[in-house]
Amino acid sequence: MALLVFAISCNTKQQSRNNDKVQTEKDPHTFAEPDKAVVKHLDLDIKVNFDTKQITGKASWSINNPAKTEQIIFDTKLLDIKKVTVGADEKETKFSLGTLDSILGKPLSIDITAEDTLVHIYYITSRDAGALQWLEPQQTSGKKLPFLFTQSQPILARSWVPSQDGPGIRFTYNATVSVPEDLLAVMSAENPQQKNADGVYQFKQTHPIPSYLLALAVGDMEFKSIDERTGVYAEPAMLEKAAWEFADMGKMVTAAEKMYGPYRWGRYDVLVLPPSFPYGGMENPNLTFATPTVIAGDRSLVGLVAHELAHSWSGNLVTNATWNDMWLNEGFTVYFEKRIIEALYGKEEAKMQEVLSRQGLNDVVKEKGDMSKDTKLKGDYKRRDPEEAINDIVYEKGYAFLQTIEQTVGRATLDTFLKNYFNTYAFQSHTTEQFVDHLNKELIKNDKALADKIMVDEWVYGPGIPKNIPASVSENFKRIDNTIANLRTAPVTGLNRQIKSTNELLYFISHLPADLTAEEMALLDKEFKFTQSGNSEVQSAWFTLAIRHQYKPAYHSIEKFLTEVGRRKFLRPLYGEMIKTSEGKVWAKQIYAKARANYHPVSYTTIDELLK
Repeated sequence: MALLVFAISCNTKQQSRNNDKVQTEKDPHTFAEPDKAVVKHLDLDIKVNFDTKQITGKASWSINNPAKTEQIIFDTKLLDIKKVTVGADEKETKFSLGTLDSILGKPLSIDITAEDTLVHIYYITSRDAGALQWLEPQQTSGKKLPFLFTQSQPILARSWVPSQDGPGIRFTYNATVSVPEDLLAVMSAENPQQKNADGVYQFKQTHPIPSYLLALAVGDMEFKSIDERTGVYAEPAMLEKAAWEFADMGKMVTAAEKMYGPYRWGRYDVLVLPPSFPYGGMENPNLTFATPTVIAGDRSLVGLVAHELAHSWSGNLVTNATWNDMWLNEGFTVYFEKRIIEALYGKEEAKMQEVLSRQGLNDVVKEKGDMSKDTKLKGDYKRRDPEEAINDIVYEKGYAFLQTIEQTVGRATLDTFLKNYFNTYAFQSHTTEQFVDHLNKELIKNDKALADKIMVDEWVYGPGIPKNIPASVSENFKRIDNTIANLRTAPVTGLNRQIKSTNELLYFISHLPADLTAEEMALLDKEFKFTQSGNSEVQSAWFTLAIRHQYKPAYHSIEKFLTEVGRRKFLRPLYGEMIKTSEGKVWAKQIYAKARANYHPVSYTTIDELLK
């Protein structure tokens, strides 16, 4: 017992030291000046009002003021700041909101003294807060009760909590959340598993996190356990389906721990949100938010859960210090995700996903141009919305870079390096330059021949795809290539027994001849039932093809899909394909006029720009 107490004490002290460290590189997406005065802990007390579609409350921030400055700066966006007080006795203090920046919002400057350690901000959110989506009952599965969820990444936390909203600034938090009595509240923290009588819920996050991992959901939800430390939250109508789909969650956690060390967040649960959620998943600590579009009925899309789980190490544990360093979160996580998939489902499944990842990388480099600065891993999004950084460069080029290191030094050596990296920098934020320095010191170790093989600078700071990228081959896909080559000379009947898995179907659809006729589309649809598929990934790929080839039997299903699904990954290519013709653009705007109200701001902001 004494040893256990000592270990806990050391861990707490280490976290405290880690939390005192901030990145030296200035984050271009926050007004905060953490080297002068920085937040350490949040006590949040808020009330959720579905009638006004607003959150009202108080954010009490414990702060450090190493520079003994007389001002601390927070980020806000569309927040109505009612008053600010300091200290335990809540003495009112002066504050001011600066000039509006269309991307960053407004800085909130608060007068403090060198001795102040506590700042209380009273505020109300706007009905137009970018992080908040308020759903009417008819937009939920149950159709009876409303629903609210947040999406704080990358810089939307400031629209629902006044915060120092940069990924290099970490804090612990407690929260008291008051909601209607017939609804359950959950957060990115230790969570209740059932509703209580008064609608007031208490939360605690003991590990320091950045503001983009602040998350809240309120709705008619129930919980079902998978094993002793994993489980699923969902609306009652979706709960059993979700629990069945995610039955391997516990195995995923165990597989991840075997590679890169213990899972440090306590429980790992997943919340399946209504379909308007704009992403596939969001790695909120303790509670991943997930799209219902992964509920395919055959567990074929659970790679998304593996990805969000992997973020518990790469992203949540060791975090990109700025959004220019986002590849440190996403590239590492894609690599880790594929390793989990291989451990649970075999090498060929991982190989198929690898080929599809490479296909995505090639497509985005072709779209942006192989000399574009936006194809560099180290990004430059100053004076730009960091939302633009969320693309296949940070995901797939980052993944390919780690594959290149693995191919060069061997998997065992890379695993040892990564495990050490996660342990060394646990609960810290890291810049690209800090990672490259760590890579050189701990793995390359001044070995020029090894450095020349890995080509770090070309991968991290160079555009396009370096020439030493590993080959990516799947035996299953080779067989499909042969099938496609003979597609017009062999019968289609029976192909659905040869090409069955999601990865196989996606590869098949993406490699079909560019000059497909309407008759050929109809034959393929009859054989595979693509239009009526319950698999959203397959439907999205097929619908993109149907729009391109004007396959009108799919049009009704396309409209239904776009009206019901808010995941931006699917919306952008479908609307993007529509607007390539004048007739398609008219059709797209007709659908969008009906569908926009069902989309989260993250999604409709993108589609607004696309259709303007």
